[in-house]
Amino acid sequence: MPLSEEEARLLHQLEQSLAAEDPDFASTLRGSKFMAHNRRVAILAVLGFLGGIALLFGGVVLAMTWVGVLGFVVMLGSAYIFVTAWRRGIGQAEERDEEAPPQKPSGSFVDRLEERWQRRQDGGEA
Repeated sequence: MPLSEEEARLLHQLEQSLAAEDPDFASTLRGSKFMAHNRRVAILAVLGFLGGIALLFGGVVLAMTWVGVLGFVVMLGSAYIFVTAWRRGIGQAEERDEEAPPQKPSGSFVDRLEERWQRRQDGGEA
């Protein structure tokens, strides 16, 4: 059952207030929707790949070359779609955070050296 205009407006206002109050939480929720979408796309790609294999074997058994070629093309397309979904991210948010490369420190090289020197002087870093 679709939302009424009033309900959709209220939901939009709630989303905006959530994003304003806690942007980290809002981005986490958006990210989980994005990953769930990529997971669905990946599952459909795997099913398409299996269907392509069935078409390929069916073309071989029936001695119909065009069916086999169609199955191969379906397999290639499904593999491409799966790889694209994989690169966009189909893992959980916690897994992605652990695998993320370390972020480059901000500031100029000299600023970072001065900051590091200051930490050493204060005994924070050996």
